[in-house]
Amino acid sequence: MDHILVKELKEARRSCGLSQAMLAARINVAPQVVKRLEVGIGSVTTLVAAKAALDFQLNGIGPGRTLGDQIRGRRLRKGLSLEALARRTKLSRATIASLEQGNGSVRSLLRLLSVIAPNARRRAKERAFWGAGDKLDRDSRFTPPDFMEHIYAAFGEIDLDPCAHLLSPVIARRHIILSEGGDGLVDDWSGRLAFMNPPFSALLIWLKRAFAQWQAGHVETVVCLVPVRSDSAWFHETLSPVADIYLLQGRVRFLDSEGKGQPTPFSLMLLTLGASTEQRMRFASLVPGFWMTRAPDMAGPSMTT
Repeated sequence: MDHILVKELKEARRSCGLSQAMLAARINVAPQVVKRLEVGIGSVTTLVAAKAALDFQLNGIGPGRTLGDQIRGRRLRKGLSLEALARRTKLSRATIASLEQGNGSVRSLLRLLSVIAPNARRRAKERAFWGAGDKLDRDSRFTPPDFMEHIYAAFGEIDLDPCAHLLSPVIARRHIILSEGGDGLVDDWSGRLAFMNPPFSALLIWLKRAFAQWQAGHVETVVCLVPVRSDSAWFHETLSPVADIYLLQGRVRFLDSEGKGQPTPFSLMLLTLGASTEQRMRFASLVPGFWMTRAPDMAGPSMTT
């Protein structure tokens, strides 16, 4: 079925630099499943998993915690009963009810959306352009060596850079590099200390991965250099109670692919999981800023520091 959402799902995958096989690995399905999904064939549960892996959000349906909630809310706002919508879509009442529960087929979902939400589109990601001519390369920015020296001095040697790049100056025992077939969103993390300066266009996905790998005990400490973005419910409800956050004063001059420095057009923070008091104090003595206060009874999993 030639539907705009199918085309935009494929574009979202490509914009993340992922092959069909890579996306399949992220959502734990066979590559053929992703291939079929991109022509409108498959299950809604697989579509939802792919959307989450690609940070693919929809506009034009309405509020709701899940896609099923959004569909049901849209139907009710339009004043349609299941029977009335079944007549308009030529889908069965049971099929529509299944879609509202987050089940069913992608083909049925697309037919339903064409009737109740014909203007549904992929929500544009928040853009943080660094300058003229950089729109297609906004994630190719690397932490400068002078800033990394403060990271090494405060937290110690880095065991893992899970979202590494061939041009990145980060020194680590292990680098996971997408262009070489690695994928930090799929491959297990390991070691005492992981440092990541993730693609800012997929920030929430990488923070969730870092939290999951730390919570599972695969790494003892995670240090993340990221923009100050705290708008998601997950950040407030899950991450912030266990993370230590250092708000940086001033702007970091990241390096581009030619080695030229350019400050960020937005504020940054250092977000850590499992860092010791001594490590945090050392960092504060080296880099201007301040650690935000965290309630002492909200400590994360027991980690050796």
